[in-house]
This record gives sequence, C-alpha cells and structure tokens, in this order.
Amino acid sequence: MNIRSIAVILSAIISNIAFATDIVVKPGPYAIEQALQQAREARRMEGAKDVTIRLQAGTYRLNQTVTVRPEDSGTRIIADGNAVVSGGVQIKGWKKQGKAYVADVPEFNGRPLEFRQLWINGRKAVRARDVSDFENMYRIRSIDKKNETLYVPAAAVRKILHARHAEMVIHEMWCVANLRIKSVRIQGDSAAVTFHQPESHIHFMHPWPSPMVTTDGHNSAFYLTNDKALLDTPGEWYLDTREQKVYYIPLKGENMATADVEAPAVETLLRVCGTPDNPVRDVTFEGVTFSHATWMRPSVSGHAPLQAGMYMTEAYKLRPKMIRPNGDHKLDNQGWVGRPAAAVSVDCAEDVDFLRCTFEHCASTGVEFHEYTKGGNISHCTVRDIGGNGILAGSFGPDTHEAHLPYNPSDSRIICTGLTIDNNLITDVTNEDWGCVGIGAGFVRDIRILHNEISEISYTGISMGWGWNQQPCSMANNLISGNLIHHYAKHMYDTAGIYTLGSQPHTLIEGNVVRDIYTPGYVHDPNHWFYLYTDEGSSCITVRNNWTPAEKFLKNANGPCNTWENNGPAVADSIKAKAGIQKQ
Repeated sequence: MNIRSIAVILSAIISNIAFATDIVVKPGPYAIEQALQQAREARRMEGAKDVTIRLQAGTYRLNQTVTVRPEDSGTRIIADGNAVVSGGVQIKGWKKQGKAYVADVPEFNGRPLEFRQLWINGRKAVRARDVSDFENMYRIRSIDKKNETLYVPAAAVRKILHARHAEMVIHEMWCVANLRIKSVRIQGDSAAVTFHQPESHIHFMHPWPSPMVTTDGHNSAFYLTNDKALLDTPGEWYLDTREQKVYYIPLKGENMATADVEAPAVETLLRVCGTPDNPVRDVTFEGVTFSHATWMRPSVSGHAPLQAGMYMTEAYKLRPKMIRPNGDHKLDNQGWVGRPAAAVSVDCAEDVDFLRCTFEHCASTGVEFHEYTKGGNISHCTVRDIGGNGILAGSFGPDTHEAHLPYNPSDSRIICTGLTIDNNLITDVTNEDWGCVGIGAGFVRDIRILHNEISEISYTGISMGWGWNQQPCSMANNLISGNLIHHYAKHMYDTAGIYTLGSQPHTLIEGNVVRDIYTPGYVHDPNHWFYLYTDEGSSCITVRNNWTPAEKFLKNANGPCNTWENNGPAVADSIKAKAGIQKQ
C-alpha cells in the first residue's frame, strides 16, 4: 500500500472520530441549555453527527423549561450518576413557632413563589386539611344549582369561616372537583358554601360526573384544604401567600435545621418540540431523573374534570337528548376540555426515547407524548409520586373539539403513532387528582403498552381511548399486553384495571394480570368496580387471556365487533407468570 492510500485511510478514520462528540456537564445555572447550544455548534461548525451530553451527578436546578428543538436531533443525553433535573426551590431558615415551624418563602424569577406541593426529605407533605383519614370525610347535604350553592354540615366548616383561600375537594364518582371557596354562611346546623368563578359555573352546569352524587341515601363526600386553621397534624403544611411564609408541623424525628425542603417552581421541566414539517428526531434521554414540577391552574381557576384529569372549560346538559350521528344511543351532555400540564412533554417529534429515567415529585402529569409524535419509547423508567396521570399518550382533542365526538383531524400526522410504553414501574401516581390514571391514551394509533407494573392508583390503571361513541375515528391497532396492575381504585370507583372508550379497530388487550382493588368506604357505589371495563362506544377490540381473580367485567354501551375470550381465574399460570416487568 502506498503512502497516499494510507493517508486517505487515516483521514477517513479521523473524520469518523470527529463525528462523535461527548460533552460533559456539571450542575450549574443553565448548564443543560449551554450544553445543547454547544452540541448545535459542534454540528454546525465541525460536522459532528453523534453528540452525547453527559450529565454528571448532582441537581440541575431550572429557572425555566429546557427546550429540545429540531436543531438538537440526534442528541443523546445520558446521566453519569444520579443526575436530577429539578424545578424545585429549596426553602431554608426554619424557625419554631408553637408546634409548627415557619420559614420565609423565597422569590422565584423576581416574583413571590406560590406552590401547591411541598416535599420534606423526598416525602410529599400534606397540604393542611380537615381530615387525616379520608374515611372521616363529611358529606354534602344538598345542592342549589340555580344559586351555585352547596349545603354542608355546619360542623364541617366552622374552622374556615374567615378563610381567604380555602378549597373544597369533592368526590364525584370517577373524578374529584377542586373548588376555591368564596363564602361560608352558617344556617342552623347547616352551612351554605359558594365558590369562585370560573369553576363554580362549570361545576354546577355539568351533568357528568354529577356535581353531587347521591346513592343509597349517601351524598358526595368532601374534604377542606388550604387554610392555616386546618394546620393541626404532624406532616402538614400551609402557605400564607399574603405574608409569604410557609408553616410546617414536623413528623417525629425530623430536624428542620437540616431538612431538605423543596417547593416546585417550574411547570414543565423539559419540552421536546419541533413543528409538523420539521420534527425533532432521534433524541434519547437515559438515566435522567426529572423532579419537582408545579401546576398552579387549580389555584387560579379551580379544577372540574370530565375524566382522566381532563378539565372542563364548558359543559352543560342537553334537553332534549341528542341522537348521535350513527343513532346508537342518545347523548345528554356537551363538554369541552383542557389538558393538565406535564413535567416532561413531547410534541412534533419522531423516535424520542426515555430509557431508565425517573419521573417523580410532580404536581400533574409525569411525562406525555402529545401531538404529531411518531415512534418513541418510554422504557424501563420509574414514575412515582405524581399528583396526576403517570404517563399520557396522544391528544384528547383540541379545546375546541366537543369531547363526545369522534376525532378525525384532516392532518393525520397529529395522531400519536407508534409509541411503545414498556417495562415501567408506575406507582403512587394520581395521589392528588384522584380521577387520573396510571397510563392514559387518548386518540392514538399503533401504540404498545407492554409489561408495565402499575400500583397504588387512585382510579384506573390503564385507560385507552376517548370519545364515548362508536363511530370510526383516528384510533386503531393498539396493544395492551403483559401488564401487571394491582392495588388500584384507592379512592374512586366506576373503575377498572384496564378501561377503554370508543372505536379502535384491531386493538388487542391480552395477557394482562389485574388484581387487588381497594375498598374505600366513601365511593358512590361499592359494587361498581371491575377488573376489565369496555365503556361507551368501545368497538372492534379483542380482550383475551387476561388473568383476574374473578370474572368481574363490564361492557357498557359497546359498539360492534368486540371479542372476549378466556378471561378470568382460569387463564393459564404460564400466561399469568409473564405479566409485569421483564428482567433485563
């Protein structure tokens, strides 16, 4: 071989080496953003293709959302050690005041910090409330829809007669409403309670879930929260927004001089987002922890959900009922919904992966793949201590789309397609908005939900579909297989381990295990729970070989072409043994 040939070969080797770039990052202000900028410049100036950002161990505290753009396509972000991307602010300087401790709340980005969650040494503390045990909740006595008033026992509200920002959380079959209290008037042994707008009007107008549920003589239960007068139990806290002070009663053994106290300040920690015509492509996050995300909308507008955490922006009863386009059955209500925030959000992206990541200590949704997404994986992750939904996939319709109609957008790219959610541990999610779910999928196609373990859920384990009708829409070819769902329905009924809505041809639910349901005493109907539940409009779905302790299933107002085969305790042990997280 001549010298010229050797030179060409060496040049090629050096060029290939140049294409691979590692950027090592240590915690510091805007460290991740600066690393992304450095990676873009490496591509632009040096022709680098494979860029890896290595996050060294430590906490990366954010002042704003980290945004991954189309220019970042091809980037891998890997944690070398315990790297935590945090939207939290530490609160220090605690001083004893009676049985509580008090600290000044710092400003965040030049404004007073407000928050609805607080974590002490990694444990979610309890926002001051009137009951420690939810079995002791009071119940609503009556409702005056015209005057938007609830009547409750006077004893329930005496502590908050002069409260400025108290809230009432109401149990409504499959959802909880969170309403900011405007006034309390004692009338004998009852009290009239009114609420702030806009949630008051929405709450008293929407028929489903009913603003007050009555079953067997028992009305909806409720609890009160967010007033200093309710601060009376170790582990509870209260934020005084006027004084900008936070109060906390420590648990036995907690030392507030050394405690790590975190309040969430950033709503969305990470946003991966391109455009429909220029998506983000081939981005991987590996081993990264995302923690301490806030969601303040309930403090501003209340929270009146329709289902799975999707909150109503308008809703009302139809008189007379409307015949659906295909005439299958009548519809008695209209509703339009908004979507709660997510700590990690993916839009307009292809093949974005989260591998062995952790999503924890978040106010609302943990991680979502929303619109214009194709492919991607959420694999071998841990999702825990989440106030709302653990994982969300797909659109639940734009806020201009009536929730009961089929959704067939003219640009089919908007539909979340080809996402795989597998081998994740999802536990202690829905711990604040009880009507949320472990994994929720709206209008999706070709998604695979495989071998996840889901437990300690307030409502439903896996919810697939949207729309409450059997007309063909954008949903199809989805697979739910090999999941282990247990200890669910901690607070809400009209529930199941696996639940479906709407027409979704060629969808298969197979080889799952559902067991161990909670039995809360305050649900509307203690018998209205199920292991498997195909709800309104569910069509063209095959449900087979799912192990459950009994054949307690519901098929409610289903459409055509559903197939049920061999579900219940007779399913083979070999199938049962395969459910849950697979060993790597």
